[in-house]
Amino acid sequence: MIKIENIRKSFGDEEILKGISTVFEKGKTNLIIGQSGSGKTVMLKCLLGLFQPEEGYIYYEDKAIQEMDEEQQRHLREEIGMLFQGGALFDSMTIEENVMFPLRMFTKKKKTEMLARVNEVLARVNLEGVNRKYPAEISGGMQKRVSIARAIVNNPKYLFCDEPNSGLDPKTATVIDNLIQEITHEYSITTVVVTHDMNSVMEIGENIVFLKNGKLVWQGNNEDIFKTDNKDVTDFVYSSDLFKKIRDIQIEEQ
Repeated sequence: MIKIENIRKSFGDEEILKGISTVFEKGKTNLIIGQSGSGKTVMLKCLLGLFQPEEGYIYYEDKAIQEMDEEQQRHLREEIGMLFQGGALFDSMTIEENVMFPLRMFTKKKKTEMLARVNEVLARVNLEGVNRKYPAEISGGMQKRVSIARAIVNNPKYLFCDEPNSGLDPKTATVIDNLIQEITHEYSITTVVVTHDMNSVMEIGENIVFLKNGKLVWQGNNEDIFKTDNKDVTDFVYSSDLFKKIRDIQIEEQ
């Protein structure tokens, strides 16, 4: 569980996050959505400790990042998995070396132990037998699954995903969404996904935080979001071509 209390973050005279409070639940896919410039990425970087808010607290379980000493922060980093936009695989490394990278960085496991774990997570994302290939030799969807394997190789308590479906076709994007949700439930991870993809919202939005102009203006799940009368939310939802068609069909049927 991650709890945010009244965080504020500014750059110069511009306040980006304006007193946001919320909870991201363990064992659920928690989504942060909103228009470009709403504060999603800044909020994610605050959660990761890359930005320090001027006010407020971010709690991992019952401990605020701001109150952690250097050793506690190092331990927290070991408990975090990150799925970057675009995958961010190392082109010069094999798939095996990419997935093994966090194990080399954060553990003192023997090579045989690390390899066994790499093979375990590659199997979990349905990618057996690609160890010796390089990222350029596999498809974009496969690369994203490798990135998921790398993100979970250290058995993280917390998983952050930044636009995980960026650049993927709709069918592959659904596969990635479902895989993220399955892993979240299976390992009881606190997963936070930053996305603008309404298909993701519909598929895996178990807890959704909607930001506008640096403020949290709505929170609910993927059923609630189609029932709300919050105009900011409905404008965002029905800006998608898919949901414009759904709305038009609903209007015709009335």
